[in-house]
Amino acid sequence: MGVESLIVFLIIGAIAGWLAGLIVKGYGFGLLGNIVVGIVGALIAGWLFPALNISLGSGIVAAIIHAAIGAIILLVLIRLVKSA
Repeated sequence: MGVESLIVFLIIGAIAGWLAGLIVKGYGFGLLGNIVVGIVGALIAGWLFPALNISLGSGIVAAIIHAAIGAIILLVLIRLVKSA
């Protein structure tokens, strides 16, 4: 992975984590936390979407949406575990 790819990966993770934090109220983790949430969300969606045969397309916007949906799933699961 080149430096440019790593930077794009981190930016997509940060944007996805930030969007997920806005959608799932009460979850703001700062820049580093948003990057981590976005990357973990992308991993979750990368595993879940092919299993459900869902495709969002390709490109930066699709990658951000993909990671944001995964991050939202992650934050909802965290909320369920904390409330239990």
